[in-house]
Amino acid sequence: MSEPFLNDAFLTRQPIVDQQEVLIGYQLQFRSSANDGRSDAAKLVCAAYAELGVRSALGDSRAFIGVDADFLHHDALELLPTDGVVIELSLDAAPDEPTLTRCRSLRERGYSLALANYSGLDKRSTPLLSMLDIIKIDISNCSETELESLAGALLRLPLKLLAQGVNTREQVACCRKVGFHLFQGHFFAEPQIIGGRHLSASQSGLIRLINLAGRDAETAAIEAAFKSEPALVLNLLRIVNSVGIGGSRFGQKISSLRHAITLLGRRQLQRWLQLLLMTPNGNTADLSRSPLLQVAALRGRMMELLVELCYPRDRKLADQAFITGIMSMMPAALGLPMTEILEQIALEPEVAQALSSHEGALGQTLALLECFDGEDAAGCDALLEELNNEDVDRSTLNTCLTDALRWVNGNSE
Repeated sequence: MSEPFLNDAFLTRQPIVDQQEVLIGYQLQFRSSANDGRSDAAKLVCAAYAELGVRSALGDSRAFIGVDADFLHHDALELLPTDGVVIELSLDAAPDEPTLTRCRSLRERGYSLALANYSGLDKRSTPLLSMLDIIKIDISNCSETELESLAGALLRLPLKLLAQGVNTREQVACCRKVGFHLFQGHFFAEPQIIGGRHLSASQSGLIRLINLAGRDAETAAIEAAFKSEPALVLNLLRIVNSVGIGGSRFGQKISSLRHAITLLGRRQLQRWLQLLLMTPNGNTADLSRSPLLQVAALRGRMMELLVELCYPRDRKLADQAFITGIMSMMPAALGLPMTEILEQIALEPEVAQALSSHEGALGQTLALLECFDGEDAAGCDALLEELNNEDVDRSTLNTCLTDALRWVNGNSE
């Protein structure tokens, strides 16, 4: 696939999680103004593996790639790694014998197969059942009774059911009750603002530490604040002793709290604390498992990369860009409106203005990435035109996304 096709397309992703809401993969698609067919989209995703390095960027997460009956027979499909993808069959009619033979061959080679748009046992689905690992059911317009009817016969088979179109917590609960194993939707990385909600004691302690790090307080003051949060001390020592944010490794073991704070540095300490604030129950911020954390870290890193491109000599602005990206996902993590969060967390004026009203260079970049995450191609194009920077276009966004994914999964510094 030639590079011009990639330059004209947006790479989109939708998280797929298991019953514990642990991230296991992404539905990957390319949306192109020039090519809207499913075969063209599948070819673009395959090209992304080669030209954008998606395989290394995804780490342990698997890519679900939709293919139609035509592209299923294309040789390019076999260039995809068997352990890195799930081939999702989008068939409009009953599979013919060549299609069934091809599916058997792919299974023998080690590929996992999924069937999209399942609507019951019929001539389209029944011949494939013995070869499928996953069946996807779009739950958007289904009642619980209808889901039970669709899933009932399948639950006895050695395959997994994936609920597609999950938009609410109630839908998650319903699908769990029915017996679904996997869930797909933007719900797992979108805000749920809960009126009247208050921060927990551990979250308040984290905010106190974030403010100290952001104000460049003395190490002794930060150390004292940590000592009142023993669980955070354990997490800090663990992260410094093993793998730092983005996969950077430290060459020595740490036993002193003050030494850990000094070695990690204020910039990394602030980033780690903000990510930790977004994790439930004060758990370790494991970017590879949480779709919400991935969106936050990806947005922060993508903002940093874009600002570095647009303002290559402004290191401070790049640092602020990362913080802005992470902070933009705080409402989703804390269930609080941004206005309340900004009242509690001390931020530099440029960051606060970007978060509250999309002002300035940071605000413009944040708006661009919100459109990108929301699969709003027209909005992205309009904001790219406003940037008026020849170094930043659709292709740049795709490259920054794969670079950021690689960083999140610890495959780059």
